Amino acid sequence: MEVKLWNDKREREMYENFAELYAIIKATEKLEKAYVRDIISSSDYETECQKLIAHFKTLSSNLKDTVPSIERFHDTYKMDCSAAMNRLITSGVPATVEHRAAASASSGSSAAIVAECVANFITAMDTLKLNMVAVDQVFPLLSDLLGSLNKMSILPPDFEGKTKMKEWIGRLAKMGAADELTEQQSRQLQFDLDSSYNSFMAALPTDGT
Repeated sequence: MEVKLWNDKREREMYENFAELYAIIKATEKLEKAYVRDIISSSDYETECQKLIAHFKTLSSNLKDTVPSIERFHDTYKMDCSAAMNRLITSGVPATVEHRAAASASSGSSAAIVAECVANFITAMDTLKLNMVAVDQVFPLLSDLLGSLNKMSILPPDFEGKTKMKEWIGRLAKMGAADELTEQQSRQLQFDLDSSYNSFMAALPTDGT
């Protein structure tokens, strides 16, 4: 006998989102343990962790009305994923980024600012991947990103990320709020964000420097 968990399409979508949220938390927990046990390389860990964090932020934002507390969701379903909760909620960035942030603190940039920059990069890139390309959706994200990059004392004035974001902000400022980026513009912005993010990560000192 088949038992339905939902009565209509809306309920079905809700339960599917619950399942996805559950899967993201569980996957993050396994990834954290794999990294701690040195089963996965730092680069692979960072790439996969960034994806999970981005998906988590997007999904939790969409579920804020039905799941106002991720902690309560975690406890209700007895998930036992403390490492994942720390990574997704408390930290918001991969452990490798935290390590670089700690190293950069001695160079004049606090770990909090580094984490803020990473979070803003990820949010902007994830927004474009979700095809959210209206000016009033993209402009504030790029403004926040540029603002956080400007707080980084170790970055030179002509740092790629700063100059690229200034160019895009100037371009968007001439458009209407409801205007949307073309497919070509969206791809170029995504490319510029990816390139700037890689340059940003390369500019951070390593643990030993």
